[in-house]
Amino acid sequence: MLGSLFFRSWLALTVSVLLDLKPSACRSLSGSRPNILLLMADDLGIGDVGCYGNDTIRQGPENCSSDTPVQRPLLSQLTLGLTPNVDRLAADGVMLTQHIAAASVCTPSRAAFLTGRYPLRSGMVSSNGYRVLQWTGVSGGLPPNETTFAKILKDKGYATGLIGKWHLGLNCESSDDYCHHPLSHGFDHFYGMPFSMMGDCEPGEVSEKRAGLEHKLNVCSHVMALAAFTLTAGKLTRPVAGSWTLVICSAIVALLCLTTSYFMGALIVHADCFLMRNHAITEQPMSLQRTTALMLKEVSSFVKRNKQGPFLLFVSFLHVHTPLITTENFRGRSPHGLYGDNTEEMDWMVGQILDTLDTEGLTNSTLVYFTSDHGGSLEAQFGNHQYGGWNGIYKGGKGMGGWEGGIRVPGILRWPGVLPAGRLIHEPTSLMDVFPTVVQLGGGQVPHDRVIDGRDLLPVLLGTAQHSEHEFLMHYCESFLHAARWHQRNRGAVWKVHYVTPVFHPAGASACYGRGVCPCSGDKVAHHDPPLLFDLSRDPSEAHALTPDTESSFHEVMERITKAVEDHRRTLSPVPLQLDMPDNLWKPWLQPCCGRFPLCWCDREADPQEPTAREN
Repeated sequence: MLGSLFFRSWLALTVSVLLDLKPSACRSLSGSRPNILLLMADDLGIGDVGCYGNDTIRQGPENCSSDTPVQRPLLSQLTLGLTPNVDRLAADGVMLTQHIAAASVCTPSRAAFLTGRYPLRSGMVSSNGYRVLQWTGVSGGLPPNETTFAKILKDKGYATGLIGKWHLGLNCESSDDYCHHPLSHGFDHFYGMPFSMMGDCEPGEVSEKRAGLEHKLNVCSHVMALAAFTLTAGKLTRPVAGSWTLVICSAIVALLCLTTSYFMGALIVHADCFLMRNHAITEQPMSLQRTTALMLKEVSSFVKRNKQGPFLLFVSFLHVHTPLITTENFRGRSPHGLYGDNTEEMDWMVGQILDTLDTEGLTNSTLVYFTSDHGGSLEAQFGNHQYGGWNGIYKGGKGMGGWEGGIRVPGILRWPGVLPAGRLIHEPTSLMDVFPTVVQLGGGQVPHDRVIDGRDLLPVLLGTAQHSEHEFLMHYCESFLHAARWHQRNRGAVWKVHYVTPVFHPAGASACYGRGVCPCSGDKVAHHDPPLLFDLSRDPSEAHALTPDTESSFHEVMERITKAVEDHRRTLSPVPLQLDMPDNLWKPWLQPCCGRFPLCWCDREADPQEPTAREN
């Protein structure tokens, strides 16, 4: 009797304390303006991260996140493996297990991340196969009328910085108008690569772009040489009226095509593989073996300059995109080859950045977020070596707009004392959710003059809301809707329909081998009528398509998702597509060059006395 009374009293006291603490925590949160550190890997597969299931590259953790009903260890119980620093971040924070990118390739995914909007709304997609920005010297890019979270937080007094990869354009009409530059989109400070890492940046490697251009130029030289030879033979054997102008022009064009093909590698590496600090080029081309050290030095410098806060720092890693530039200290460490080495180096960089926060006493006042821009590349194979990521149990990979392997990414958030440590959230969330989350944390207002597709993550992170606000998510491939998902909350189900899927090559394969990425349209995709239906809550690998015979709710689900797609399409407005021709065609007058074009070369990183740009 006495024990029962004591227990009831203890329970009542505990509940009252907990209820009293919740509003107090919310009040302290509403008055706080944390530093915000956003970490984004490039092409990292969700299966490459230890806490999401990778235990193959080193002695690592059990799979700590899956939609399958398997008993998993707590994050705090995990041993550390391939990615110990990212795993530690997860153990100290919240992990999202259904975190979805808005696109399965770099440029549109990053545009959606920065703006909180499907890339189709900003025009950061194509309709003709040009999936990303193809060159630095193009006129396409993130339109000036788009609002990024950096722009809003800058107006609210945040110091804003971007270090690493941009890949969202630079110029519109001249080589120095900087209409698409990070500094034109709300960042006070930029240091990094305005384009993207690719094979041509590494001597001896060949990218798909270079191979394709060389093939076209070789065909051009052969055709024009044949034309010149034929015209010459005709004039010599059967004299005809007219000058030799056409013969000479054909020969000149053939020679130009052949010469350009020969020097294509050098042209690309100077045109695209360079570093900038704000508006100034500091290294053209990049010295790859010191890029990692330069990036970390820049992160440390930014944090120290702005430690009085608040600051927003977006660290956009060049890792783990091919050609997998890895310093000597990490080469050969992983039994999974160069990709494993590169992943381990990226994780080490995460650790160095977190150590900087610790050293400066900023850990408890900083919200840290880690993700990847999309899934790992399955087609990145050369010979018998795999140079792309692993997407775990999820089907597909980079470039596949609908399959989970292309769009499901890590999502980890840490804010000591505010976010509960070691928590797993199985609700559908999106990279677009970062926009409203950080805007509201920073004291800004989400714009009301445009559609924002992201949703504030804080309620579900803090546990004040049971479900994510996303009932539906659309999955585009270029401008084409490939799939859509419905979170049916009352049943705890996540349904997904596929309208279009890529045709894998060769038959029976799990990717489009022999090409860079799978296509979005044309004769290499399959259209499904009725659409393919999966229940991701029971079948996260999308291995078993449901039918009316195997799923009693088949028609109900199809009707509900069809209605949601129709409603979504009514919110779309036509905008110029930034990745279509001619905005995605190289223009010499837009090419950034630190010398006299085309002799673009400089190394201002080696000479600290040489001015490179204004400091922020």
